Amino acid sequence: MPPLIFRKGLDLKEAVADRLAADYHSALVDEVKAADYTYRSGRLTVHLAREFGFCYGVDRAVDYAYQARSRFAERRVFLTGEIIHNPHVNDKLRAAGVRFLSDAAERETVLGPDDVVILPAFGVTVGEMGRLADRGCTLVDTTCGSVLNVWKNVARYAQDGFTAVIHGKVHHEETRATASQALKVPDGRYLVVFDKAEAGAVCDVIRRGGGRDAFLARFGHAASEGFDPERDLARIGLANQTTMLMSESLEIGEMFRQAMLERYGESELPLRFRAFDTICSATQERQDAVVALLDRHPLDLMLVVGGYNSSNTCNLANICAARVPTYHIADPDGLVSANGIRHRPVTGDGVPGRTAREATSTGWLPVAGTVRVGLTAGASTPNNIVGQVIERLARFAGAGSPQS
Repeated sequence: MPPLIFRKGLDLKEAVADRLAADYHSALVDEVKAADYTYRSGRLTVHLAREFGFCYGVDRAVDYAYQARSRFAERRVFLTGEIIHNPHVNDKLRAAGVRFLSDAAERETVLGPDDVVILPAFGVTVGEMGRLADRGCTLVDTTCGSVLNVWKNVARYAQDGFTAVIHGKVHHEETRATASQALKVPDGRYLVVFDKAEAGAVCDVIRRGGGRDAFLARFGHAASEGFDPERDLARIGLANQTTMLMSESLEIGEMFRQAMLERYGESELPLRFRAFDTICSATQERQDAVVALLDRHPLDLMLVVGGYNSSNTCNLANICAARVPTYHIADPDGLVSANGIRHRPVTGDGVPGRTAREATSTGWLPVAGTVRVGLTAGASTPNNIVGQVIERLARFAGAGSPQS
């Protein structure tokens, strides 16, 4: 028997609505949005990006998880890993009794037909999905629609004999799941490139050919098994992890198009190169909104709120850091005092946690005169966290109690 899979909720949306509001809603954020996305108190002015925080896909995933816990109150309910990259949300689910198979305490857990497993917004690999189905678990699939769109393109590439070249982070849950879609087809192939430097190295191989050993030494961990650059880079289709910087994805796509053009000529290009824009619309809206905020308002500093392992949050911080002093904080506790801030230094490499560990800095907040702060949050950050950040800012800026 095929497993029971819930993909459109569990008919308990109204039943969990009050709980979700209690856990994640912020009246203060509602008031700031109504005041032209601006908060003023004493010497402090906070400008909030017009698109920030929970996107539709994240909101839906968290909603389904709450529904699952309510629907299956007497059964074991698991998540394959973090439902989204936000520690506050994941800890709320743990407190509600949802167990995380990625936690050390669950590594030896044996699943069976009586268990319920929630698939996160990032999705899971084809192999993991098969293993869960084989065990007969009831599945609650919260995979984001934007991710599913990428999967369709990658599967189509494989069916048509194209290698999927994925702009993404090779160890990210979404990228691993996306790459596995190519392997559903016999002889399907994929290659993951992280940035323009890696893309440039691959493009050099496309142009000149050869260099198989050097290529595999650098990209073997990011390519499908048995990858042969001479064979598997002859026909390529571009895709993206949905949370990457769109501007970089477009540049990488053009780099590959030009390399294929130089190698094979104009007449061959349609037969050897495909590209589809698979950046999530919510990701792009948040990136556009923070650029608009920076263009519109002179700022003393920018705060970006969200999990340190959140790709879209790290990319928002990268955009801001190019324009103004920027602090990426995981939550309101990162604002330690008017002098101290605990944050992830913005490295510009966009790899959550790879090259920068959390640090504590001093002198982050101007001690006199007006203070103009820009504020945004990643797509996995709930409004209550944003509201708490504003409250702390008001207190530390010497503005007294925040507006009610």
